[in-house]
Amino acid sequence: MNRLKRHFRRLLQIAFALFLFSAGSAPAKAQAPVDKPLPFARGEQLVYLAEFKRSLLRGIDVAEFKFSVETEDTRNSLSGEQRIRLSGDVATKGLFPKLLGFQFHQHVDSVVDASPFTVLRTNKLYEQNNRTWTSEAVFDHQSHKVSWIIHDANKMQSAQTSSVEFSEPVQDVLTVIYFVRTLPLEIGKTFDIPLSDAGRVFRFSVTVRERERINTVLGRVNAIRVEPTLFGEAGVVRRRGTLSIWITDDDRRLPVKAQLKVDMGTFDISLKKVSYRQAK
Repeated sequence: MNRLKRHFRRLLQIAFALFLFSAGSAPAKAQAPVDKPLPFARGEQLVYLAEFKRSLLRGIDVAEFKFSVETEDTRNSLSGEQRIRLSGDVATKGLFPKLLGFQFHQHVDSVVDASPFTVLRTNKLYEQNNRTWTSEAVFDHQSHKVSWIIHDANKMQSAQTSSVEFSEPVQDVLTVIYFVRTLPLEIGKTFDIPLSDAGRVFRFSVTVRERERINTVLGRVNAIRVEPTLFGEAGVVRRRGTLSIWITDDDRRLPVKAQLKVDMGTFDISLKKVSYRQAK
């Protein structure tokens, strides 16, 4: 039980970062996005539940994920450039906090340019039991540098800061899933995406594996399974594991399911609700 508690915080971080998608062979350049309306531009809101399949937690929902999109109105904008605000939220739920005495909450807000689709700013809030951290990353696309700052609200000390160079089109842990949804997902193709998180920049490849017909909250749908290569010494996560993500093979490009396997067990993450704030 104690070992599970020690590792679960990191597992939820992994699940959040990976399902907020980091969606091989030798790395290739990212495929060019298709020139058509973004599949999530109508104020999309998604809700997922995560189930941890191991020992006493088998069959118990342990976390809830929520994602939302807001498109800024550019009619009164001086630049006229369209920007999109993305929000991602994950929190422990159900019996899990009571069983292990552990509560976890993480919230990410990202601002992106719609075209080309790339991140401009990332704000994070992280809460674990009685501790709170906040961070902000600002992306300068002229100098190709990201400046990052983190503050521990429980400690009276200076914030940690760093700056690192990146290559385009850079994404963060939240925007990367939306970026993957804009790409033409051709079976057998592999593409490379730069990702910035926690003051570092990673490069990882994503392989488009196969088409499958699966059962979802939307009914039985055709889906494309993608497989990111994020684990290992040079990866975002320095441990063994695998991740598979299923995205609907239609204009919506909805992530409907993910499965994360690590040494402590398996996360099944399933879409439970989709809605839209804006009329089409």
